[in-house]
Amino acid sequence: MPNVTLVVADGVGTLSLNRPHRHNAIDDATHDELDRAWQRASADDAAKVIVLRGQGPSFCSGRDTAQLGERPAGESDLSFVRRHQRTRIAQLDCPKPVIAAVRGYVLGGGLEMALAADIRIGATDVRMAFPEIRYGLMTDTGGAPLATMLAGPSRAKWLLMTGRQIDAARALDWGLLDEVVPPEELDDHVAELARELADKPPEALAMIKQTVDGMWRGALHGALGAELLGQVALFGGEDYQERKRARTEGAR
Repeated sequence: MPNVTLVVADGVGTLSLNRPHRHNAIDDATHDELDRAWQRASADDAAKVIVLRGQGPSFCSGRDTAQLGERPAGESDLSFVRRHQRTRIAQLDCPKPVIAAVRGYVLGGGLEMALAADIRIGATDVRMAFPEIRYGLMTDTGGAPLATMLAGPSRAKWLLMTGRQIDAARALDWGLLDEVVPPEELDDHVAELARELADKPPEALAMIKQTVDGMWRGALHGALGAELLGQVALFGGEDYQERKRARTEGAR
């Protein structure tokens, strides 16, 4: 079975992460599939709106910790992070409305993906967090600037510095979610909103998105550069290396 599926119907491209047994954690293969699916959805004129969702109990639990710190084919940390940032920038720059339907765990890179959407609808069982600090790391695909823009500087620092989880009610209060619905209603609720937007003039939707995003686009891209440099430095730091050794020894 593919790790990512894309279904286009009624003007809506539904992109689903499909690793429910790992709470849709992103490993290297899944990231590559996600990148290709995102490009197809963006280029498909039949998909006027894009919905991001996850199969199973969670939206996405972030980077698969089984591959944390590993690099395919000897790729450098700089190249690895930059490549993942390009996927996020493609999501942010897409002119189509993007709706994230989130449930269960929305962690790390999964939370960054959700925050990069235009609208976020969450189930009442949502648990959001940036756990990177526990590994001696930080966000690297827009988590810090997006959380700051949506929730404010103090709340962004709280999330990033503590690694604590917040529930759906607090996420709604902080501006990280736009609506909260019962889990059994999430998919239908998001599908209804997506179809509503798909009936709107696509050029007008694109111009609205461009106008709103233009207020912070430059600052966001600058912050992504800062995240890139900061994360690469942390990957090479002694604190991260020591924590990595401890995890490796603990797994034996």
